[in-house]
Amino acid sequence: MVQVVVPDAGAPVLDAVFVVADCMRMRPLQEPRSQAATHAGTAAMRFRGVTIEFALPRGGHYPAVAATDLAVGGNEFVAIVGPTGCGKSTLLNVAAGLLAPTSGAIEVLGAPLAGLNLSAGYLFQQDAVMPWKTARDNVAIGLEVAGITRAEALARAQAWLKRVGLAAFGERYPHQLSGGQRKRVGLAQVLIRDPKILLMDEPFGPLDAQTRQIMGNLLLELWAGDRKAVLFVTHDLEEAIALADRVIIMSAGPAARVIGDYTIDLGRPRDAQEVRLLPRFHELHKAIWGQLRAEVLKAYAEEVA
Repeated sequence: MVQVVVPDAGAPVLDAVFVVADCMRMRPLQEPRSQAATHAGTAAMRFRGVTIEFALPRGGHYPAVAATDLAVGGNEFVAIVGPTGCGKSTLLNVAAGLLAPTSGAIEVLGAPLAGLNLSAGYLFQQDAVMPWKTARDNVAIGLEVAGITRAEALARAQAWLKRVGLAAFGERYPHQLSGGQRKRVGLAQVLIRDPKILLMDEPFGPLDAQTRQIMGNLLLELWAGDRKAVLFVTHDLEEAIALADRVIIMSAGPAARVIGDYTIDLGRPRDAQEVRLLPRFHELHKAIWGQLRAEVLKAYAEEVA
């Protein structure tokens, strides 16, 4: 049974909130490799036989995720796709230390994860900005709770707002910002703490198509600076291919499992929109969708049964 991990009484609650935020080469569409051995010795995160079950109200357990072995390299952008309800977000919560797996273990930077993952920043699908604080204050608070002086925190927050294109919006409150602008604030809010790992749960899902593409390119631009390890969950296969180094496919639940691991051999730097015009992009999309489609249909059939 999954347990929710609650910080110790002495742990800063607000700190927990912010945790809880080459040339092109042709290779095979799917590499026949063991995921447990992927990027051996360089993994920022490694799932070892992780299973997740939830207790049911009338007794028994629901097997959400079957034994999962997955590694994310230290400078690697990995996207997870799969049908609704397959446990993608649940795996992110385990990686964040918000849920304890039923069995198995996760390692972060070579050490077993026990409690909250303080090396990770988590960007949720829903906005995590505080409505009573300005954009600048929302970005700065992560530093303030870490002991940085308010003056320095505000100065660094303004610098991050500039990096995400919001230099002139620091004094605005969230209700005065568009959806895309709030997402930029959220991105700055996470990155200002310089986490070694980014966990992203459909962060651009609520946005319109044009804004999603803009945010995708902004994310790639910021990520290119130091190439943090990224685990990115999305329902949008095109978005996954456009952004990631690898795309992982999860099967339909119950007992969802990893059934595909595709290397995205598209060059970097990469434009998240223009890359979709490349023939290789369409080859990858066809191959991945060919496997993913069956799982999506299976999940849909179970929903309407």
